[in-house]
Amino acid sequence: MSLRVSVIRRLAHFHLDVDLSFPSDGLTAIVGPSGAGKTSLIRLVAGLERPDQGTISLDGTTWVDTGRGRFMSPQKRCLGLVSQEYVLFPHMTVERNVAFAARDRERVPELLDLFGIGHLAPVRPDAISGGERQRVAICQALAREPRLLLLDEPFSALDVATRHTLRRELKALSRDLGIPILHVTHDLDEARFLGDAIVSLDRGRVAPDWPGEQIRLLASMARDYIPEGFGPGPHTPTMLRNAT
Repeated sequence: MSLRVSVIRRLAHFHLDVDLSFPSDGLTAIVGPSGAGKTSLIRLVAGLERPDQGTISLDGTTWVDTGRGRFMSPQKRCLGLVSQEYVLFPHMTVERNVAFAARDRERVPELLDLFGIGHLAPVRPDAISGGERQRVAICQALAREPRLLLLDEPFSALDVATRHTLRRELKALSRDLGIPILHVTHDLDEARFLGDAIVSLDRGRVAPDWPGEQIRLLASMARDYIPEGFGPGPHTPTMLRNAT
């Protein structure tokens, strides 16, 4: 399934203006300075904001086409969204939080066990750690059986050790899901570790040279870097197949 995003959105200090085609599977890391438009891009794809102009489609299905007045609601896009804010129901147990989103509730124990939190099924979110809550949030997103997974800085509020553990779990998961994953992060090392591809944004535009020295460092640590990946016409993410 390929994701195509060609949109313009007026923001406070600039226009988000991108034309991107994302790989049909694997994880694309989206990096850039604070306020570059990364979260706005995720929100547009999720249907939480509307573009002023443009189209968004997944695997040939049009989600947004401003020229034709088409806008598919977030509920119909069949996607999973995880942020750093742990959007969990405090009055529900871990199991019920995941089951609330599940298309098939029989898969809930399997998902909890996959992330090592099966023993927390009867516990409420306020009684578990931040890393455990984030695992619940990811399970909740996957319980929807999404065609696309959006991750908006999901690890930024966690301590370093927990963040590194969840990175490894996400990397293993991204290889098995077979769907596009967009992962927003400020951490360039995290982008290098997780990303099958990297997109840099700066002031709402694709910026392959941001930040030049850091991107060159990423390139030196990866195979098959394609610096001209952002040539004229629709952009495709710069590929960074991580060295192993």
